[in-house]
Amino acid sequence: MAIIETALPPANQQGLDIRSTPREEMNLYPLDTFPYEFVGREVRINFEMPEFTAICPFSDFPDFATIRLEYVPHERCIELKSLKLYINSFREVKIFHEHVINVILEDFVRACDPLFVSIEGDFHVRGNIKTTVSAKYERQKTEDRRQKTE
Repeated sequence: MAIIETALPPANQQGLDIRSTPREEMNLYPLDTFPYEFVGREVRINFEMPEFTAICPFSDFPDFATIRLEYVPHERCIELKSLKLYINSFREVKIFHEHVINVILEDFVRACDPLFVSIEGDFHVRGNIKTTVSAKYERQKTEDRRQKTE
């Protein structure tokens, strides 16, 4: 059977009431950092956060996940207490699984400018579907950044 390319159907064909929390209203705890004293020495740091909770924008029921984050610091490291408070501040946020991972990735990169970060959200089964969402970021090397600006 051939697949015929057509325009995408409209979003939300079920007419569901989708109410995601706007980014400016999320009130997420700020991520604090501290200087990495061994700049140039690559270390990999792994976090596992097994009690992540956010709210489903469709149902208003909680979504649960284990968030796994691995990063290589450049000049700063994330301070653990602020990471805990940041992750816990999603408890009142209405957000889709895919968006959670991207928001965390953006905030993490903005806070500490790592050489590399990989994040995975392993969401619990809901309605017979298990969702895993992952994203990565890799910092451009200084030479690459200079070439792009010239």
